Formats: sequence, structure tokens, C-alpha cells
Amino acid sequence: MKIASPSLEIITPSFGSSFMFGNYVGNFNSKSHLWHYHPEIELVYVNGGSGKRQIGSHISYYFDGDLILIGSNLPHCGFTNTQTGNQDETVIQMQPDFLGKDFFEIQEMKNIQNLFNQAKGGIAFFGETKKNIGKQIKVMEKQTPFERLLTLLNILNQLELSNEYKILNADGFTMKMHLQDNDKINLVFNHVKDHFQEPITLDEVADLVSMTISSFCRYFKKITNKTFTTFVNEYRLVHASKLLVEKQISISEISFESGFNNFSHFNKSFKAYTSKSASQYRKESNSIIKK
Repeated sequence: MKIASPSLEIITPSFGSSFMFGNYVGNFNSKSHLWHYHPEIELVYVNGGSGKRQIGSHISYYFDGDLILIGSNLPHCGFTNTQTGNQDETVIQMQPDFLGKDFFEIQEMKNIQNLFNQAKGGIAFFGETKKNIGKQIKVMEKQTPFERLLTLLNILNQLELSNEYKILNADGFTMKMHLQDNDKINLVFNHVKDHFQEPITLDEVADLVSMTISSFCRYFKKITNKTFTTFVNEYRLVHASKLLVEKQISISEISFESGFNNFSHFNKSFKAYTSKSASQYRKESNSIIKK
């Protein structure tokens, strides 16, 4: 069995700029299929559409586009694919000290420094913040490097002042890991991503990272603040949420396509996770999308 290797992404700033600015039409961002990480802080704007967000040990489903800020070395997957239905995706990546070692230590930059600290857990913005910042990010496409830098600083300051946000890994995700730890957890994440529709045993995952089962369970809980079984179950439930919106197939089929081999267990787990039955979730989600 071939295992997807973790990917350390090497990022080069855009020409004439101190940070990277990339705009991808539709689903042309090639990072959607693998877990990757990098020292750069990343701001992602998904223009329209709906899909999965997988950041650290957090997995959820977004509607009507997304605006996310991801901290240094926080592993994540891409946010768009052929089913997302987004118009385009903009990715901005910057080193934590991209304007100089002490720049963000000055008084005027304290807000942005605080935002970068919060981003260690990953932040999703919503409401008017997502809408207004999205418009400003779109304007950046046609700006000069100097104008783009000023817009970026203004955007970061606005994000810190906003109260329309959610810390995605609020319950904890250990970011201060050694490189080999980051590689190890990425191996596990990739394995779940590729095999969640099949039974996944603790034995096979522990073997994947050359650990005993008990050592692996302690290790995974320490880093993600959740058990491996909980993580896999959440991954399957979020995939089911995605299918409920995107595919007009029966709920029992969705259950099995999401890796559940027991329909009643799926129903119970889905309601516990979302506080709604699968049918209610589908009905309300479709209503939101139509609006």
C-alpha cells in the first residue's frame, strides 16, 4: 500500500514583493489533494462555493465561500476541488517576519502581532468580515506591489479588530513540534484522508509511524487534544455533511460512502456532532445555498 508522504511546501514571494500572492481560477490550486505545511502564515479567500476545511485536527464544512488565516507550520489541506463550485481562490502567504525581524514589535503593529498569535490555531472569518475582506482581496489582484502591501496590512488589522471569527483548533493543537513530529502527524492525516471510507485500525496507523498502539494513542491525543477514533469519526461526519449538500443520493448511501458500516450508528453520531438529523441538515443547508 502506497502512503502519501507529508509535504513541506517551499514558498517563493511574488516578483517584486515580500510575500506571495496567488489567484487560482476555479479549482486550479493544486494543493487540494494533500496535507502540507510551511513556516509562512497563510490567508485564504475562497470566492463562493462550499466544501471542506481541514486545518490541524479540525475538520468542518463551509458554505458560500471561506476566509481563513492559518498559522506557521499548521498542517492543512487545500479548500477547493471540482465539487466546490467556487469562482476562484486567492492565497496570500507571508513569513511571520516578512517585513523585518522587529517590524511587528512596534506599537502600531501590536494588533497584527496578536492576530498572528491567534492564527496558530487557525481562524475562520464569517459574516460581513468575510464579505468585505473578500472584496479587498479581489482588488489586490490589480494593485502594484507597494499598494498590495498597504492593503494587506490594512486587511490584517481589520481581521484582528473583527468579532466575526472562530478559532478552529480552540481546544488545542500542539504547534510547537519538532520537524519529525510534523512529518509523523502528516503521515497519519494523509492516511485518514485516503482511507476514511475503509475500516482503519489503530494497529495499522501505529505501524505507519513506527510506534506501539499505546504510545501512538498518547502521542496523537497530546498533539491534537482528541483521540484518533474521534478524529476519524469527525472526518467521516464532515464528509457526510458535504455529500448531504452536494449529492442527491439517499442518506443510507451517504452513510456508507462516508465510511460508516452501521446506519443507526451513523444517525446517532451525526446528530450528536451537528445537533441535527441528517435529513434536517440537508434541508437547512439547501435552503441556505438557495438564498
